[in-house]
Amino acid sequence: MELIMSPNNVTEFILLELTQNPHLQKIFLIVFLLIFLFTVLANLLIVIAISFSSTLSAPMYFFLTYLALLDASFTSVSTPNMITDLLYQRRTISWGGCLTQLFLEHFLSGSEVIVLTFMAYDRYMAICKPLHYTTIMRQGLCKLLVVVAWIEGILYANVQILFMDDMTFCGSNVTDHFRCDFSSLLKLAFSDTYMLGMVVATNSGGMCLLIFFPLLISYIIILSSLKSHGSDGRCKALSTYGSHFIAVVLFGSFCYYVNSGPIQTR
Repeated sequence: MELIMSPNNVTEFILLELTQNPHLQKIFLIVFLLIFLFTVLANLLIVIAISFSSTLSAPMYFFLTYLALLDASFTSVSTPNMITDLLYQRRTISWGGCLTQLFLEHFLSGSEVIVLTFMAYDRYMAICKPLHYTTIMRQGLCKLLVVVAWIEGILYANVQILFMDDMTFCGSNVTDHFRCDFSSLLKLAFSDTYMLGMVVATNSGGMCLLIFFPLLISYIIILSSLKSHGSDGRCKALSTYGSHFIAVVLFGSFCYYVNSGPIQTR
């Protein structure tokens, strides 16, 4: 395909095909469409169920509502574009669309991990300080924590794409990924991307450390406090905290898989 360029920059990128087999493309189309619809509808049902239930008013469900909204939004950032590409055999994305996609993905994922961290604090208060739980975890505090999560997500996403607008692309516009990806863009850039690669890696590492240590400390404190609980109390505490631990592991594994490739710079 002919390059679509301005005098100094490539303005459109060609994404990598998942497969050149037309039968597999139809299968991928159906699979991605079903996964997308299931994820969005499941999260929306969670939001509706919690919003219209008078018994699900605890802070844990308040955070779960926002977590479901963030998850549904995150799924809607790049998956519809992948489905459209498979449907119309189109594999291009504009530079502006790529930047927007990267910003939204990092904003939503950053906010999501912060909300997961606040949910760990909520579980810590519920299990370790049950007598003070209702007085500390008030609705005002919960709303403030959600606002903090959104602000942290915006800051994290802004740092990730801070210098990307200054990148120049004067060569190939064919990426080696089926979606807009940092590493693929850095390899295509004509300009020096060493500093940008360092900023991206440092910012991502800082976000991981920011959530890893609070989660690790909360897990250790809660497991230690369970020794003073009876068998019924331990089972109840583990059942409520176990679901949060599984969510953190699944989300962390996904992030590691997506970002595990080395960032190659020039």
